[in-house]
Amino acid sequence: MIRPRSAIVGVGATPYYKRGRSVPQTLDELVCRAILAALDDAGLTVRDVDGFAYFSGGFDTPLIMETLGIPEITFTASLTGAGGGSAGMIGLAEAAIVAGQAHTVVCVGGVQQADTRFGEYAKGYAPSPMTAFYAASGLVGPGQMFALLAQRHMHVFGTTREDFAEVAISTRINALSHPDALMKKPMTLDDYFAAPMISDPLCLYDFCLESDGAIAVVVTSPERARDLRQKPVPVLASVHGGQRDWGRSLYWMNMPEEAFLGSGNADIARRLYERADLTPDDIDTAQIYDHFTPMVIAQLEDFGFCPRGEGGTFVSSGAIRMSGSLPVNTDGGQLSGAYIWGMSHIREAVAQMRGTAANQVPGARTVLVTGGPSSLPNSGLILGNAA
Repeated sequence: MIRPRSAIVGVGATPYYKRGRSVPQTLDELVCRAILAALDDAGLTVRDVDGFAYFSGGFDTPLIMETLGIPEITFTASLTGAGGGSAGMIGLAEAAIVAGQAHTVVCVGGVQQADTRFGEYAKGYAPSPMTAFYAASGLVGPGQMFALLAQRHMHVFGTTREDFAEVAISTRINALSHPDALMKKPMTLDDYFAAPMISDPLCLYDFCLESDGAIAVVVTSPERARDLRQKPVPVLASVHGGQRDWGRSLYWMNMPEEAFLGSGNADIARRLYERADLTPDDIDTAQIYDHFTPMVIAQLEDFGFCPRGEGGTFVSSGAIRMSGSLPVNTDGGQLSGAYIWGMSHIREAVAQMRGTAANQVPGARTVLVTGGPSSLPNSGLILGNAA
């Protein structure tokens, strides 16, 4: 493997809340609590922080500095896009460290849905020829849009709702034994098929949770990491971007079929493996962005764990369960753990590489984290075992 150029040395999180139940705390309060917890985990203080990296959320760096008492920063930047950039944010922090622009970068993300539900935000778009198409077609949010990709995957490749159910059920099983996961009721195949249909073929359990919370991680150089409280988790690779054909994903409805049948991550996977000098066979566990069950299947294909069109068969074989060849979303993911816009996947990846995860994959030495599918950029991250 290529010698790592950065490492994650601290992780902090608020409790996970069901949608709106974090009030009267503000999102800024949640974010600051997560940052303090991450710094404490690393054995650092606010005076050690000199950089911030974001991927969404519109966080206000000066407000965070004022609230926490951070005296000075030398770097602050954010990726464009939304949840697709979560894994790529770590690479943004690494770029600052390698360039000498910062020494200790906090990467943070958070969600609070007290007033706005992400699942229906397309209803708030200003009138235009594009948004008129959304409304007339009943595309009120991402779920309805991604249902179209699911239908096409089923039509072309024979993927079934039973395959989607396996993604939902396997992550629910993992959530049951994870202390922080929100969903604690077992799910059977009968439960899945009895759930309300939200947007054919996606039912209630094909959708991620609506939740509140914040998670922060601290990134620094490998040299500095050796002197801190936790064993450093090396960043083997982090990339972001994507092809024009994926573009705004479902928000432009003009993809060629090759892109429409995937997750927009094939090029991310290629560059990520090249940078880490690894292959899919080298990945021991994966934390896959699971806003909707079919997109887990599409990402498994794009990241090379099975051929295109065979993702449904792959998951239904039991491969993504804890006992399978590639345990996926070992904390319950966003489907049953909590939806923190991809941040819980990074938190769980660090825990797996530290060997402290509630559902620890025995002997795991590498973990893949994905960001997206969403509007570009999509992103990917590979972490190595804490040394």
